[in-house]
Amino acid sequence: MGTLMTKEDHARHRRMQSLKDALRGYLFLLPWMIGIVMFVAYPLIYSFFISFHKVGVKIDGSGLKYDFVGMTNYKHAFVVDNVFPIEMFLFMREVILVVPITVIFALLISIMLNQKFKGRMLYRAVFFLPVIFASGQVLLELFNQGQGSLPLVERYNLTDVIYDVLPLTAAGTVVDLLGKFVIILWFSGVQIILFLAAFQTISKTIYEAAQIDGATPWESFWKITFPAISPFIILNLIYTLVEQSSNPFNPIISHILENTTDANTGYGYASALGWIYFAFIMLPILALVFIARRQSKKTEATR
Repeated sequence: MGTLMTKEDHARHRRMQSLKDALRGYLFLLPWMIGIVMFVAYPLIYSFFISFHKVGVKIDGSGLKYDFVGMTNYKHAFVVDNVFPIEMFLFMREVILVVPITVIFALLISIMLNQKFKGRMLYRAVFFLPVIFASGQVLLELFNQGQGSLPLVERYNLTDVIYDVLPLTAAGTVVDLLGKFVIILWFSGVQIILFLAAFQTISKTIYEAAQIDGATPWESFWKITFPAISPFIILNLIYTLVEQSSNPFNPIISHILENTTDANTGYGYASALGWIYFAFIMLPILALVFIARRQSKKTEATR
């Protein structure tokens, strides 16, 4: 009986210890959870709520009044607003160009930095430093001063050549891309780090076996490296897309902020614009996540 009680006491002690560990973990998470509720969940719910309302100030100045307008704010964005649809089209066109270029550049640089050579760690730091030092207002100031373009564009007057060769719409896109080329490539630091981490997951013995079988470096890249890092490519595409959609020189964000203080539109319409913009961003992200999950399932099935 004493042995049985000892076992029960031991089991009870383990349950109590497990409960204490769980409570301790939740206490550590509590500040983060409070921050998420206050600064993420509540603003999201509130902005979604007011996107269906016309928000104004009460006559006595005691607070805000909310007049339900249904889908009017969302219809206004595409029917009445002459700026937002154009800005969305220009943004999507830029994303289609900028995101792949940034990821491809990061992949090429990471391949070079993954090789063994003297000063490799220094070069890795050089490519990542701009992510730390130049962000937000600093980046915006660089663009305002015209420091984002390639020097050879102005030196050889390539802008006129591009407009002569390409159609007007395509030429405008290419010129705009060249105007941001340096800073677009400059801010590939995070993507480079992620690709370098991806290369470390590939066993060296696989390359050695391929080399013994007579595979060229080109064949090794496409048959070993590329399939192995494909999840990281999708991750970098998602990261770059989010980074591109939230950068300080995004005209859509500026348009949304301007409408928050506009007497004719206000917070309700600005919130509707924000949710429309969010939906446009989430569509390609969800598509990339779906592709990543399919690739993961195929990889598990072949093992």
